[in-house]
Amino acid sequence: MRDDAQAEAVASGWKQDPDAVRQNILETARRAFVDKGLSGARIDAIAAGTATSKRMIYYYFGDKEGLYRAVLEDAYTRIRRLEQSLDLAALAPIEALRALTGLTFDYHANNPDFVRLVMVENIHHARHLKTSQRIGALNHTAIDMLRDIYARGLEDGVFRAGIEPIDLHLTISALSFYNVSNQSTIKQIFGHDMAHQNARGRRRATVIETVLRLVCVAEADRSEADG
Repeated sequence: MRDDAQAEAVASGWKQDPDAVRQNILETARRAFVDKGLSGARIDAIAAGTATSKRMIYYYFGDKEGLYRAVLEDAYTRIRRLEQSLDLAALAPIEALRALTGLTFDYHANNPDFVRLVMVENIHHARHLKTSQRIGALNHTAIDMLRDIYARGLEDGVFRAGIEPIDLHLTISALSFYNVSNQSTIKQIFGHDMAHQNARGRRRATVIETVLRLVCVAEADRSEADG
């Protein structure tokens, strides 16, 4: 295991790139918190897996809980940034909802660490999210995005009335989350591998169809209204 002096020597080469140092710490810490939980993860072990030192971890993040909070913030930032990259305002409402639901499903499936981090934080009753100055504002963008899509769909007559954007967000998130969080139990109980490429593809299509059926006006009702 490297001592602090060796780690500082490695880190000295990164002085012109503090963001890279910080990101290296976050990535190593994320794996530790996912594997060990907040209580089981150790700063010494995290430092040993980075290109810096324990002293630098404390410099950047204050303490272990500060580091854990930063890992959570980074995880939520990633998914919100991907959502923003879709340019949903340029898509028709149904296609925008389809794209957002598909991205949400894919993000959870491709980033199981995100699901596990959320599960860990729920064990702690969201104590660390409550102390974050970033996460509240960051995640409101997800609701604002759905509110815009839904409002446009109502105006076009393709979405039915009476759905709250938060409920729509919870439905999309729940369907995407479950496909990762319960993989082990479903495989053990039913012998069904939810992570298998074919099963995942079918499930993705089902999730998108479920969300659209929840929100969209039925073709028959739309034809009647047009008539």
